[in-house]
Amino acid sequence: MIALLLALGSSLAYGCADFLGGLGARKAHVLRTVMVAAPASLAVELLLWPFLGASFSSGALLWGAASGVASAAAFALLYRTLAIGPMNVLSPVTALVSAVLPVGMGLLQGERLGTVGVVGLPLALMAVVLVSAGHGAGTARPSRTALLLAFGAGAAIALQLIFLHQAPSDSGVAPLIVGRAVCSAVTLAAAGLTYRRLGPERPAYAISATAGVLDAVANLLFLLAARSGDLAVVAVITALYPAGTVLLARSVLAERIHRGQLVGLGTAAVAVSLLALT
Repeated sequence: MIALLLALGSSLAYGCADFLGGLGARKAHVLRTVMVAAPASLAVELLLWPFLGASFSSGALLWGAASGVASAAAFALLYRTLAIGPMNVLSPVTALVSAVLPVGMGLLQGERLGTVGVVGLPLALMAVVLVSAGHGAGTARPSRTALLLAFGAGAAIALQLIFLHQAPSDSGVAPLIVGRAVCSAVTLAAAGLTYRRLGPERPAYAISATAGVLDAVANLLFLLAARSGDLAVVAVITALYPAGTVLLARSVLAERIHRGQLVGLGTAAVAVSLLALT
């Protein structure tokens, strides 16, 4: 139950962070947005160090660095995806891809689910599909480029989560600190190499920084959830974050929510309830 609640909190934080990151990327080049979001996320991890501790073992350094590279790719691909297409379609597509890979990894590592879990896990994956299902008459269709970016973002997010899960369980927030430091370095280096292509627009500092803070909170909650529960269950609950993004896009940007997406939200609630019983 603790792992489930932590995963739900992570899902909510990811959904809000993605919405804000997508908004920021609409106002300036995606790298300018990530240049603000990634260091803000690192600052949060550093502030948590004295309270949660950190052990910088070789395993924590290795897996943390790997998660940082994947995170940099996820930041750029996801924010770019949400900037060029309808959030209420592309965010769920990304989430589905980001859920399938960790679930498969967890099952390959020997995780076993009870009878209720065997029903709840596929139902949760179905919920992610339903949230991204069908385009209503008033909903814009995403381009092929946007869909490819969404799949790439999902794969990068999945790798980030898998790498964090592989870090030693006694390493505290060390993998998060290392990951965010590497992510910030990669982002700043990429921005430096492509500086002339970033355009004159200034990033939306408040929006981008808030997205980074929320992303840091989401990563922490996921790490704690994965350490206290099965990766397969935690990953698929975390992947329900498009619910938050979709609802925010509806209330702030007036993006239409298709009937199938409403069914998906209800299905997600049922799936979470079933997984709570495992």
